[in-house]
Amino acid sequence: MADEDLTLEDQAPERDPNAVDMFGEPAKPAADQSAAYTVIARKYRPRTFEDLYGQEAMVRTLRNAFATGRIAHAFMLTGVRGVGKTTTARLLARALNYDTDTVHEPSLELKDEGRHCKAIIEGRHMDVLELDAASRTGVADMRELLEGVRYAPVEARYKVYIIDEVHMLSTGAFNALLKTLEEPPPHAKFIFATTEIRKVPVTILSRTQRFDLRRVEPDVIIKNLEMICENEGARVEQEGLMLIARAAEGSVRDAQSMLDQAIVQAEPGQTVTAAAIRDMLGLADRAQTISLFEQVMRGEAGPAIETFRTLYGYGANPDQVMLDLLDHTHGASVAKAIGPQALVMPKEQAQRLAAVGAAVSAGTLSRLWQLLLKAYEEVRRAPDAAAAADMAIIRMAYAADLPGPEEALKKLQSGDAPASGPSGGGPQSSGGGGGGGGGGGAMAVARRPMPQTSPAEPAVTLQTFEDMLALIDRRRDVALKLDVERYIRPISFRPGAIEYEPAPGAPNNLAQRLVGRLKEWTGERWLIVAQGGGGAESLWEKQKREEREVRAQIEQDPFVRSVMEAFPGAEIVGIRNVAQAETGAEPAPDDDSDDE
Repeated sequence: MADEDLTLEDQAPERDPNAVDMFGEPAKPAADQSAAYTVIARKYRPRTFEDLYGQEAMVRTLRNAFATGRIAHAFMLTGVRGVGKTTTARLLARALNYDTDTVHEPSLELKDEGRHCKAIIEGRHMDVLELDAASRTGVADMRELLEGVRYAPVEARYKVYIIDEVHMLSTGAFNALLKTLEEPPPHAKFIFATTEIRKVPVTILSRTQRFDLRRVEPDVIIKNLEMICENEGARVEQEGLMLIARAAEGSVRDAQSMLDQAIVQAEPGQTVTAAAIRDMLGLADRAQTISLFEQVMRGEAGPAIETFRTLYGYGANPDQVMLDLLDHTHGASVAKAIGPQALVMPKEQAQRLAAVGAAVSAGTLSRLWQLLLKAYEEVRRAPDAAAAADMAIIRMAYAADLPGPEEALKKLQSGDAPASGPSGGGPQSSGGGGGGGGGGGAMAVARRPMPQTSPAEPAVTLQTFEDMLALIDRRRDVALKLDVERYIRPISFRPGAIEYEPAPGAPNNLAQRLVGRLKEWTGERWLIVAQGGGGAESLWEKQKREEREVRAQIEQDPFVRSVMEAFPGAEIVGIRNVAQAETGAEPAPDDDSDDE
């Protein structure tokens, strides 16, 4: 045994006695570091108020209170998990007892470590008591705690009591706390933290200064994660960080814990991909779920089921797919009301959801939201979740084209629906939210072509981008025609679907206007998607390029060059096709020939 012990001791790695860690403390041996690994959520816990993410309003209020000396005797910190309640309580305890060679009063400027800061951070300061209300809920525990309130602090300025999850106290414990909390000694301060503010008696709330810590926005969480990745030497794709920020639901601690797990998804030195993080979180491919959402909104039940089964085969949970569809419905509704810039997601995905929002009415999105809420509960309770998701997708696809109650009533009053027969009950059944049997009859009515302004005009079928322009011209919608020609760079065109790249300066509502007009003129539902690039020239850009090419060609003509040289300062102000003028060609139909 002695030889074995000697061998193990000889193999111990040598270390630099002067090495320090990131906090200036003596570095531990490699074996100790491995055994005592500090998770990211603890390692990057804020140490100053400037490090608190997303709580600027609270910090500003506290800073003003400390600057004017109006410091409350009790604070109530509330908010969801992981937004910094306990951290803020500890920072407040440090700020109340902050003392350095130059500062001898409470201060929120904690950049320089004070005399009591280290002991408070490590939880061993005699005058700062941090308690968990879940383990000390009774009256006897509270009385024991309050027995020491009347005694002055041992070494600090204030005696600070931090009670975490204060809503767990019993009614008797709250009552025992009331008198002390109403008239505490001048040297005592109370800091409460809770995630269930409604469970705290109003008599306690009225004796405290309340701060609601808000959920942290995803873009703020992403900045925090990027900082941590840089410090840790980890490489994670931007889309992966966005997935983590969304899954955290406003909790910085949850995001940091997920990042801790995500970093080890790849070999050291390699980049952690968004796909690996998506698998880690059990999420479906967001681009695929948006495609599923588009297929549902187009009423394509078959392709939608195939897309879902592909996602299911890759490991996506059916209830998570329903949640993603709920999220997409919300995103399309927000983009319809505000614009795609309001969505926190990659630009291409935001534009796709905005296109869906522009193609349908707010009532349709609202009905789909209700259907999805019901579908989510069904999928969670069903013995076969995948089968329940299939049925929900079929129901939503068939309900996508159902008219709302108001629209159905207008169709009945205008005589668009037959007065009798199997399809006559279609619009009436649509008011029920798109049930299985009634949906079929209503579907036939909903998909009938819209009435044309001229009864003799045949049904319109658009096969090319030029057909669409000709239709707009025939309908004499001049404003729409000018915007389409100037700002739409076509990518692809097929009946019912258009992809384009918006030119700079394009109106935000261009896709919505075009969708509305095409649906009115053709009677079909159109999906128009704006992409970030890849489009051809707009007609206006093509015309201007051709004019520049013709002008450049004319300027290089020997005769024109000789004229320009003979008359210094002359310039070409216009180009006219003389051959067309001599033949007396008729002007184009869209020219203002009647005014000439």
